[in-house]
Amino acid sequence: MAVSAPDVCITEFTDPGCPWAWSSEPFRRRLQWLYGDKLDWSHRMVVLADDPQEYLDKGFTPEKLSSAYVKIGREHGMPMDTSLRPRMAATAPACRAVTAARVHAPEAEVPLLRAFRVRNFAGELLDEPATLEGAPADAGLDVGELRGWMEDPDVEARLDDDRAAAREPMDAARVLDEKLANWSGGRRYTCPSYEIVRRSDGVRIAVPGFQPFAAYDVVLANLVPGSERRDPPSSVLEVLEWAGEPLATREVAVVCAIGHDEAREQLGRVAVERHLGFDGLWSAS
Repeated sequence: MAVSAPDVCITEFTDPGCPWAWSSEPFRRRLQWLYGDKLDWSHRMVVLADDPQEYLDKGFTPEKLSSAYVKIGREHGMPMDTSLRPRMAATAPACRAVTAARVHAPEAEVPLLRAFRVRNFAGELLDEPATLEGAPADAGLDVGELRGWMEDPDVEARLDDDRAAAREPMDAARVLDEKLANWSGGRRYTCPSYEIVRRSDGVRIAVPGFQPFAAYDVVLANLVPGSERRDPPSSVLEVLEWAGEPLATREVAVVCAIGHDEAREQLGRVAVERHLGFDGLWSAS
């Protein structure tokens, strides 16, 4: 039997070092739960910094990063180690690694992106050799093989294409200009930004920057009207088993449509927590 193509394609412009992209993961998880194979996801790397000096030139220091993590983490619920980093870190090496996985091992792209995010928000530096070797191992990739892929000219060309696309936001995105950021050539997408396309007629909608869940939900409700949505999960354990990887309390809470504290209490009965920042990541026990 032929498998029907997804109704909607979502391209997420993101970066493993962005706390807003990390904070939006619960919404992505809930969309995946509700719409399942009706959605096709892809990622493009914004590349927030090729060199740590880029942050410093903008006045963004480790002290400011720590303060930002405190504020964003407390307001949006995703766990972040808020301790002072020894320095700022470039995100380009991790972005290149994720792009290399996309080209050479597509099934590992999303696990690798997740692995970099987890290590970054656990306090590691994205441009340190230990992180660049540890995250691929977490995602089940051969580190030496990935290192070779990262030197592939096609991978560099794809990463350049990602950068360029992120720096050419759709005209509609400019209506929410405060959700865009400056770069030397104009305005670019912030992380996470979505470009959502309905496959049947090519209608394309931009959802720039971090948004509340309702913004994503109403866009999809308009693009696929009448589409049957999956029933809520029966338990927090069902969500962990569905995800197949450790999840933050807030991710489980949003998928289940319950409060953070309620999710944490329920998770404590059936799962094992790995502490991270003020909260943690949960695995089925």
